[in-house]
Amino acid sequence: MTMALSDVRPIGDQLRAWRQRRRLSQLELASDADVSTRHLSFVETGRSAPSRDMVLRLAEHLDVPLRDRNLLLVAAGYAPVFDETPIEEPKMDTVRAALRQVLDGHEPYPAVVVDRFWNLIDANGAAAFFMEGAPPELLEPPLNVLRLSMHPDGMAKNILNLAEWRAHMIDRVRRHVALTADTALAQLYKELRSFPGDVGEAMAPPAGHEVFVPLRMRVDGRELSFFSTIATFGTPVDITVAELAIESFYPADAATTAFLRERAGW
Repeated sequence: MTMALSDVRPIGDQLRAWRQRRRLSQLELASDADVSTRHLSFVETGRSAPSRDMVLRLAEHLDVPLRDRNLLLVAAGYAPVFDETPIEEPKMDTVRAALRQVLDGHEPYPAVVVDRFWNLIDANGAAAFFMEGAPPELLEPPLNVLRLSMHPDGMAKNILNLAEWRAHMIDRVRRHVALTADTALAQLYKELRSFPGDVGEAMAPPAGHEVFVPLRMRVDGRELSFFSTIATFGTPVDITVAELAIESFYPADAATTAFLRERAGW
C-alpha cells in the first residue's frame, strides 16, 4: 500500500473529525479509551504526538474502518498494519470457501456477496433472476447491485414498491457515508439519488402488519415479495474481509417460496 504523506491529513485533524462524526466529546472519548483529556486535546491540536498503540486504541473506540486506521497510522508517522488482500489470493481460500458455503446453503433463495461499494463479489444461482433483462452495461464488472436495482433500465422497472424500497436503500447508503466519510461512497449516493423516483415519502412507518420494508417484484408475471438479512465477518483484521457483506434474501410469502422452489426444480 503506497500513500503520499502530502495527501494525508494531520493525525490530530483526522482524530477530531472521527470523534465529531461519532458525536463524542473529548472527555467521553478520553474516558472510553483510558487516556487523559489533556493528552487527547494536545494530540488533536498537534501539540503532542500519539504513540502507535494510542492511535490504534482511539481508532478502536471510534469504530474507525480498518482502511482508515491505516491512514491514521501513516498520519502519525507509523507504518500501516492492516493488509488488503485480493479476494482471489490463495491466502483467502478459507474466506472464499466460507462465502460459497453460505451462498450454496441458502439455495433456492437468492444471496449475494458485496464489497463496501455494493459491488458484486459473488452470488448463488438463485440470484440470477435479479439480473435478467438488464442491459449489458449494467452487468459489466464491477457490477454494482444498487445501481442495477435502482437504474430505470435495471431491476427498477420490475419493482412494485419502488419509491418505498428505494428510499430505504438510499437512506442505508446515506448512513454508511455518514459513518465512513468515504468520498467514493458519497459519489455513489449522489448517483443513486439522481435516478428517477420519489424518495421523500418512503421513510414513513410501514402500514398494517409489516415489520420490515419488503422488496416486491414482478417476475414472469408473478408478484414476489422478499426481505433480507446482512451478515459480515465477526473478527476481521484484513481490509478486504472487513468490507465484505452477505445479503441473503428470504421469501416474505408462500407464493414467493413456491416460485423459487419451482424455479430451482425442487
